[in-house]
Amino acid sequence: MALHMAVDVARDSRTSLTAQIQNFIKREIEEGILHPGTRLPSSRRLAHDLDVSRSVVVEAYGQLVAEGYLEAAQGAGTRVVEHLTAEAVVPTLLEAGRRTDARWDLRPGGGNLPAFPRREWLGCYERALKSADSSAHAYPPLAGDPGLRVELARYLGRVRGVRADPERIAAVAGFSQTLSLLCGVLRGDGIDAIGVEDPGHPGQRQFVRECGLRAVPLPVDGAGLDVGALAATGLRAVLVTPAHQYPTGVTLAPERRDALVRWARDTGGLIVEDDYDGGIWYDRGPRPLALQRLAPEHVLYAGTASKTVAPGLRLGWVAAPAELLGRLLRERARHDLGTETLTQLAFAELLRSGLLDRHLRRLNSQARDRRHALEEAVRRQLPGAAVTGPAAGLHTYVRLPPATDEAALVAGALRASVAVRGGAAFRTRPPEGEDPALVIGHAHLPRSGVAEAVRILGTVRAGAPRRSAHPRS
Repeated sequence: MALHMAVDVARDSRTSLTAQIQNFIKREIEEGILHPGTRLPSSRRLAHDLDVSRSVVVEAYGQLVAEGYLEAAQGAGTRVVEHLTAEAVVPTLLEAGRRTDARWDLRPGGGNLPAFPRREWLGCYERALKSADSSAHAYPPLAGDPGLRVELARYLGRVRGVRADPERIAAVAGFSQTLSLLCGVLRGDGIDAIGVEDPGHPGQRQFVRECGLRAVPLPVDGAGLDVGALAATGLRAVLVTPAHQYPTGVTLAPERRDALVRWARDTGGLIVEDDYDGGIWYDRGPRPLALQRLAPEHVLYAGTASKTVAPGLRLGWVAAPAELLGRLLRERARHDLGTETLTQLAFAELLRSGLLDRHLRRLNSQARDRRHALEEAVRRQLPGAAVTGPAAGLHTYVRLPPATDEAALVAGALRASVAVRGGAAFRTRPPEGEDPALVIGHAHLPRSGVAEAVRILGTVRAGAPRRSAHPRS
């Protein structure tokens, strides 16, 4: 019986055909499109239908069998397994935002949040409510409350070195709204793609695609974004996290910062600077100033209160060239009528009073304490692993020894009640030649919790299989 199956592959992709087939089938299974027990075409038939070498399909099927997604029986063909193994369901279970019953949740985002400054916020909100006039209850200005924009200009200039007058700053509903508005503006200019870091935020890549643009992955190494790779693409816009790259934590090297600015000036390109964790910096060295200050006319600087205060506030800000900011606001007018005023007024008071600075001192002290506990636990429990990047933010990137089977470690950890994401979840490149890693959210845990969770990871790793070495390209 000759079966057929629709598989979406792109021959001009940097991802190998084998990896594309493997990832497609895995995703179809995880999303419930390919049901348990479904029989798949033979490797010969699928290779013929896709016009690829049979070895390409054989390798993809073989890897999916090894990971527990498929089963192959002599004379019965290849089928989706009836009951998925832990390794097979782990990628879905560990997606950001999904709840888990694991005792220790080490995933970045989600529950990895700082303690909300309840007392300070309540006082600021009460003062804002008492002092607000009737205009606070009308529709807000699209760019945000003028008082908040003044305080943001002062704060961002003082703390991040951002060069922007209040007239070039707008309050928005978090970075996601900034990105959505920008995608609309870029589409209006006939731009259909934006460069994104690889590894990078998988949710942002998906968000960009859903906004109608292609997210073009650009490699990141120990010095940050590879600007040479960007220049070779012909792209006109790029999204970067230069201060504390997400997720590797590296800081964009000075020579790369200069090269990125030269690229923008030479091409008329736009740099979108996502300063997602703002003032959370507890490394001994000074935090690098905003990239925006080097070329305000070519950089859209975006920040948010999500990491420093709470994502539930849905409050962010953008500093942009005047013409671009005007276009962003016109785009916004098509979708909503501004950001809730009383939250803006309370946040302005948080800035004005210095209470945000005080909150960040506490937050940095706690995060530093947890980071030290994590580094010590990694040293003791994960021999050969290395914590990378400066001490900053709410998460840490832990590079594992090359022989570590990352997928097996992540799956085994979940069985042992530790939810943690592997580096592969943040990459678009195939795993061959890439060092395994863990991305650990640590700021919300007690010191004892950090130590216990990493101890479990060490125990799981000691009993997990080692992966075979892949030659680097």
